[in-house]
Amino acid sequence: MMRAKAPPERTSSGGEERRRALALILSEVVVCTRCPRLVAWRHATALDLPRRYRGEPYWQRPVPGMGDPSARILLVGLAPAAHGGNRTGRVFTGDRSGDVLFAALHRAGLASQPRSDSATDGLVLHDLYVAAVNRCAPPDNRPTPQERDACLPYLVRELGVLTEMSVIVALGAFAWDGALRALAATGHRSKASRPRFGHGAEADVGRYRLLGSFHPSQQNTFTGRLTPAMLDGIFARACELASSTAAPPSASSPIDPGH
Repeated sequence: MMRAKAPPERTSSGGEERRRALALILSEVVVCTRCPRLVAWRHATALDLPRRYRGEPYWQRPVPGMGDPSARILLVGLAPAAHGGNRTGRVFTGDRSGDVLFAALHRAGLASQPRSDSATDGLVLHDLYVAAVNRCAPPDNRPTPQERDACLPYLVRELGVLTEMSVIVALGAFAWDGALRALAATGHRSKASRPRFGHGAEADVGRYRLLGSFHPSQQNTFTGRLTPAMLDGIFARACELASSTAAPPSASSPIDPGH
């Protein structure tokens, strides 16, 4: 499959300020204990390991966002996987959903490599920042509304720092709803009725374009509900929208947990 053309690299005097601001948020995320149920769960999962991960150290902390501080595209997921981000300490890294996701991002020119197995594997994101509504792995992948609301301020703050971002890709209905809530908290709302989630759905929310995609979970990819071609279409559209948005040049070092 032909790779989509990535947005051109840019340079900006504001990149270093954004990098420092995101690093500050990262430092606060990784020590967060706002949700007792999730704190207990992220530790409990490390005591009951699948055979393939026995003997490996587990991160067992909230998982921060990562990527290009000057990104024009923001990718929002639900939460870290119990044996993915909760193990590796990096969002979508080391789990089956991430395998599908990073392969698509690589084809789109948004990631430097098609796999992400550990936080030290050299992955670099181009014009893309990746975050989640919830930063701790939840039981059954279902945060409560209270846990969502406790974690959402981190995404709100990231939105405030990512000043060149204009396109948001939400992976799944939970991420779509969380993105809308975070945008509303920053004063950005849709002029129409509340936009409904769907694969390929688009909505103008203030100055942002929100784009929906089915989540690359095994449930969706194994059943064919989400195919590689469908995911490629989403990221090609995101790159197209980002490229059509006029913005001053920018460049900076990527943000990564780096633990």
